[in-house]
Amino acid sequence: MTTFLIRHATVLVTMDDRRREIPDGGLFLRDGFIEKVGATADLPADADEVLDLSGYVVLPGLVNTHHHFYQTLTRAVPAAQDANLFNWLKTLYPIWARMTPEDIFVSTQTALAELALSGCTTASDHLYLFPNGSKLDDEIAAAQQVGLRLHASRGSMSLGESKGGLPPDSVVEDEDAILKDSLRLIERYHDPNPGAMVRIVLAPCSPFSVSQDLMRQSASLARQYGVHLHTHLAETQDEEAFCQQMFGYRPVEYMQTVDWIGNDVWFAHSVHINQQEVNLFAHHGCGVAHCPSSNMRLASGIAPIWEYLQAGVKVGLGVDGSASNDSSHMLAEARQALLLARLRSGLLGASLSGADAPPLLTARQALELATRGGASVLGRSDIGELSPGKCADWIAVNLNRLDYAGALHDPVAALVFCASLRVDYSMVGGRLIVKEGQLVTLDVEKLVDRHNRAARRLLAG
Repeated sequence: MTTFLIRHATVLVTMDDRRREIPDGGLFLRDGFIEKVGATADLPADADEVLDLSGYVVLPGLVNTHHHFYQTLTRAVPAAQDANLFNWLKTLYPIWARMTPEDIFVSTQTALAELALSGCTTASDHLYLFPNGSKLDDEIAAAQQVGLRLHASRGSMSLGESKGGLPPDSVVEDEDAILKDSLRLIERYHDPNPGAMVRIVLAPCSPFSVSQDLMRQSASLARQYGVHLHTHLAETQDEEAFCQQMFGYRPVEYMQTVDWIGNDVWFAHSVHINQQEVNLFAHHGCGVAHCPSSNMRLASGIAPIWEYLQAGVKVGLGVDGSASNDSSHMLAEARQALLLARLRSGLLGASLSGADAPPLLTARQALELATRGGASVLGRSDIGELSPGKCADWIAVNLNRLDYAGALHDPVAALVFCASLRVDYSMVGGRLIVKEGQLVTLDVEKLVDRHNRAARRLLAG
């Protein structure tokens, strides 16, 4: 039995059902779970390890609901810098086709290190191409060394250019092999229990890269084994046109025809969605991974976040791939979500004479998207808030630094309004991952060198 006591936090943000923010707050942890939450005076005085966080804000670990770790290898590639989604993909597919298992491993650790330092404690990754012997196992092994919780999505592409899809035939797989490997991964790695460090997700890549049959069979397999489903959906107008031409449906309608609507499904992006489709998501419990930076970078559009929240749709944040965001920074993504939602409100206000425009998204709502919102999207009730019985996943940010000078009037809001660099502490399941601003599970300097050598080799061909 091991215990850990956090005390004297300037503010402890619980994100519990009452959204309590506790001055001079703390946590008492036992064996990786939260036992008590409250004011420091109301907690036990001793523990195996005690950490005084005077001058810090403590909040739940952030939850990233959509990423492509491998894309850290292709940040800011010149030919893809000024392209929309389809042209961006066509530029990068041939480069990604050269990846090796080592590339998957080192890019996973690079992305997770950046996520950890920016406050993320649980990440979902969508790996959908497996060239040169690469497997999802490479990613899972890499993540175990970093120490973050991982929802590893077994992505897939089976609809190559010769069959009317977008990706080149060189990066697609046989559908029977995809389903066989999906089953293998579920049986080997998936942990449905509270506190799970690894869960498997089935994630055919997109409507323009897999067949209808694979979508249906993936849904059937996932429901047979109780795992979640994930895919890209309604990201761009090009995708909408593709679905109408290829299948005769809008993207959301198409999902209905292949049994991809339900509370075990979440979609990345969902930008080009009408009110009827918003209501459909809410009614059936579908989740949305909102990726504001990527949507801006690729000029995809602005997702209707306020409409989602008003309807009761589950919404979390995703940094998306590091070739369409060029960063894996969760606190920055919360800030971006706030600013982009406000821009949309202003644009709608101008077109609707202000009367029917959505209100401004608040800093606390943005933090909620990044915490309990993301947990809900991933189907987890054990993370996303600081409450008794939940996982001991928390982060802390020191307010006494240049980033927050003059922002002590509301330190919680300052975490979003101000441009944060790194968190100072991060714990996952009772294990410190970041301490005094430094990642403690990996040597970052050596990791960056290893990663850059892999990136140079990949781009050189």
